[in-house]
Amino acid sequence: MAGTVTHDPPPAAGGRQSGPLIVTEDTELLDDLLRLCAAAGATPEVHHSMPSAADGRGGWEGAPLVLVGDDAARRVRGAARRRGVVLVGRDQDDPGVWRRAVEIGADHVLMLPDGEQWLVDRIADVAEGVGRPALTVGVIGGRGGAGASTLACALAVTSAREGLRSLLVDADPLGGGLDVLLGGETAEGLRWPAFAASRGRVGGGALEESLPELHSLRVLSWDRGDCVAVPPQAVRAVLAAARRRGGTVVVDLPRRIDDGVAEVLTQLDVGLLVVPAELRAVAAAGRVASVVGMVLRDLRIAVRGPYAPGLDDGEVARLLGLPLAGEVPAEPGLLHAAGGGQPPGAARRGPLARFCRQFWERALVETGGAA
Repeated sequence: MAGTVTHDPPPAAGGRQSGPLIVTEDTELLDDLLRLCAAAGATPEVHHSMPSAADGRGGWEGAPLVLVGDDAARRVRGAARRRGVVLVGRDQDDPGVWRRAVEIGADHVLMLPDGEQWLVDRIADVAEGVGRPALTVGVIGGRGGAGASTLACALAVTSAREGLRSLLVDADPLGGGLDVLLGGETAEGLRWPAFAASRGRVGGGALEESLPELHSLRVLSWDRGDCVAVPPQAVRAVLAAARRRGGTVVVDLPRRIDDGVAEVLTQLDVGLLVVPAELRAVAAAGRVASVVGMVLRDLRIAVRGPYAPGLDDGEVARLLGLPLAGEVPAEPGLLHAAGGGQPPGAARRGPLARFCRQFWERALVETGGAA
């Protein structure tokens, strides 16, 4: 059980943080808290009573998270009020625990063992230095061959070139693998099947380090094996870990919406629906938009020419009833460049890179920037 008393935890600064501060004399409780810290990859500072600033790495005021055993509540009653204090106990039926939490200014009351997963997540957050989540953009084709994978790669490549931490996620198991489009099918690193058994929390740093690095960005793609599905809970855990690292995450989405894709849609900030400017593609895109729009609030149209008679980008957006993100420009020589190992968007002054750069500039302003 975990209950909220007052305010949210303090925002963590970027970069690796120190571990939490534990205050308790209860040896059994301490063993449990040390076990949970180990599970979260954090090394705590332990005291039996109220520490002074000179007693440890951070002391009461400097620690990113403070875990106070219920046995120690009386001993820390006079401590300076701060955010990020959790009162931890075991007696679910003790009504006095809420009064003691208020007396020490705790943000949360947590009872073990019920609240273990919640606490592991909180400890891992401070260990990883979690800040602003990544701006997460999904790209989906209005019909087959619309160019969604090309645009997704170009967006990720452009983001990395602009100096942002960038991750490209291939959510289409039947698409052949985005690592191939990036010329890195033999690059070392994990692919989706390796994460099929993931449950609970996945470490953001560990995820990033395990993935292939191509063109200054990390890529989570599919391999060429028989596995073509990952359980929704694994998709949720992996994408949440990717977003915690900040920067940008670009997801190449299939038009087939299953439970795993639905998990991705819930974590997107913006969706781009790539629509070739011809009537049949607009009709197909309308069906895709009706399904995706049930989950994703911010879905925008990216129109790709050439245009059928009577159509322009504004008319396509009007027919679909969605805001226009812009026209995805044609880039001569794109296939030839890919054959030479140059991914979409690699030409800094090319029209596709220019479109992607303008998109990121607008999106980052709208969302307040990327960490």
